[in-house]
Amino acid sequence: MSNPHDEQPTDRGDAIRYLSLDWITALSAEVDESAHMREVAEHHTVGVTQVVSDGPEGDVTYHLQVADGAASFGAGPADPEHVRMEQGWATAVEVATGELNAQEAFINGHIRLFGDQRKLLESQPVFGALDAVFASVRDRTRYE
Repeated sequence: MSNPHDEQPTDRGDAIRYLSLDWITALSAEVDESAHMREVAEHHTVGVTQVVSDGPEGDVTYHLQVADGAASFGAGPADPEHVRMEQGWATAVEVATGELNAQEAFINGHIRLFGDQRKLLESQPVFGALDAVFASVRDRTRYE
């Protein structure tokens, strides 16, 4: 029996596995190229570390760093780290595919938040811009 998240896009030969190093690299390139990310980075400073446990790649840590008109995305923790989010693989997949709202996941304790919550709230435009970047990679991502 197949899982719909395991399906690869039928029209693209470059499907990448969610949270793999290839996926992180693809998102990093998209963040680097995003004028919108640079624009919000002019007005916001935040370092966010995301930790996803128990996935096919084991535990994966990646970050978003935004400051002084520059934005970067990559493997490892943010430095400086203002906010850290931790979640399991199943939650990460459900949020990434839109099956679970991220705010609901926070409220229900599926995503654990550490650090400066006020900084996180002030940085919502950053996450809006990042969502557009995620969308550009989502169509070539497989969740297995």
